[in-house]
Amino acid sequence: MSRLTANICDPWAGIPAHYNLGVALTRGQVERGLGDKPAIHWDNIAGGSWTLTYAQLDDQSNRLASSLQRLGVKRGDRVFLRLPNRPEFYIAALAVAKLGGVFIPSSTQFREAEVRYRLRDAGVKAAITTGGLAAVFDVVRSECPDLQHVVVVNEPGYPAGEDREDFAELLAIGSPHFEAADTRSDDVAFIAYTSGTTGDPKGVVHLHRYAIAHEALIRHWHAYQADDIVACPSELGWLLPVASTFLFALGRGLTVVLYDAQGGRFDPVRWFGLIEKYRITSFTAPPTTYRMLMSAANEATRFNLSAWRHGVSAGEPLPADTFDAIRKHFGVTVLDGIGMSECYVYCYNRVGMPLKPGSCGVPGPGSTIEVMDEDLNPLPCGKEGVLCVRRDSQPGMMKEYWNKPERTAEILRGDWYYSGDVVVRDEDGYFWFKGRNDDVIKASGYRISPFEVENCLVCHPAVLEAAAVESPDPLRGNVVKAFLVLRPEVHASDELKSAIEDFCRRQMAGYKHPRKIEFVASLPKTTSGKIKRRELRARELPAQ
Repeated sequence: MSRLTANICDPWAGIPAHYNLGVALTRGQVERGLGDKPAIHWDNIAGGSWTLTYAQLDDQSNRLASSLQRLGVKRGDRVFLRLPNRPEFYIAALAVAKLGGVFIPSSTQFREAEVRYRLRDAGVKAAITTGGLAAVFDVVRSECPDLQHVVVVNEPGYPAGEDREDFAELLAIGSPHFEAADTRSDDVAFIAYTSGTTGDPKGVVHLHRYAIAHEALIRHWHAYQADDIVACPSELGWLLPVASTFLFALGRGLTVVLYDAQGGRFDPVRWFGLIEKYRITSFTAPPTTYRMLMSAANEATRFNLSAWRHGVSAGEPLPADTFDAIRKHFGVTVLDGIGMSECYVYCYNRVGMPLKPGSCGVPGPGSTIEVMDEDLNPLPCGKEGVLCVRRDSQPGMMKEYWNKPERTAEILRGDWYYSGDVVVRDEDGYFWFKGRNDDVIKASGYRISPFEVENCLVCHPAVLEAAAVESPDPLRGNVVKAFLVLRPEVHASDELKSAIEDFCRRQMAGYKHPRKIEFVASLPKTTSGKIKRRELRARELPAQ
């Protein structure tokens, strides 16, 4: 039996005791002679563009760091980033890291309750946003006692407003010579919120060393090269782009193409144009995005895509037919991988190794992965179990869940990280994703808590009970489906479905709301009254 745990390198090699990712990704690259190299090429749907070099990124992040420091933001303080795909996200995150603070990426799709929860849970001291996204802070500010400053990137049509700091002014008055905090590589750098099956979202705490803790992954999965021009169309509120086209890319001194769709959906034709314009070489995206590229494959012939040489996929399994279609139409072999916010990507298909379409690959060099049962007993090949990662083989492993020790203990079990992903390992050592051992919904590259969706649904006056599960979709892979029990006096109708969908859109981020609704007389439950989501999910799965 082949066991590809692949302990052929030391994943801790090259990680110093002291490290500040804000300094390393800017000043460090300038000192390497990359000051004049473009760090970011930015485009938006309105035709705007902006190129920022590494020297400019260093200068502007220094200026912002010094201004934030004058406002009273200090080492350890949390700063909330509610920013779309704009260079200001990079400037802000790097500035916060330089002063030793903790930045928190956030989806611009979040509604009032979702923003309020994160501000309160993390004790956020400052928030940085755009004029068009700032109104929510005016609403929730009185309920967030730690929030002292709201910094706004002004936009046409949105006045600065009261009790707000102007981002551009802070840059103008800031010092280009900022003395960064002497952080350790194991100091907290950022918090990425993720969902679970019960309770509120959890803040995944990551450290400064994260930017350099995935060397094998960057080399063997992303396969980044010194002259690469890289892109990820996902919003910067999520870990996939924060890792791949921010921390990893700038850590390698690469050029990033950043596109702001300003709330619009992914446009494959627009992205064909960006690949041609900037000669993008490496592309990172969830399977949904690749399926959307394929939906417009006939349009691709109008563009020169010859620079595109590499792609990776994560967020949910990449179907074999999508893998084959991308390779056939674009000549690009997309390498699938599996991971979570807690540990990024821990198992993936590697450059130079035989590929098995549909498999999530093998452990990366230096990583130790096992398939285990609930009691952490290793299971043989062909037996379904939970993918577990040995913690000391992953320097990029999360430290903890923010202020949630009980939830932390559920997944950090002694020497192991218990992922919750149910997999099977074949005789060649390749892993195959089978599902979750909990009820987390994986849809369109997002992890969605059924608890959050159900809590929203039962707030609608017509709904008595609700259960949310994932359901297959030909384009998105999976979407959220809700099974609803209505109140006795309410009658089911298509109009009611539409009304409930509209209600959900107003209350939660768009990717969470149910795209399918089924009215049922009752929900399957255990003897203790818990909903059997697994039984509902099984109804949605195609026959095996």
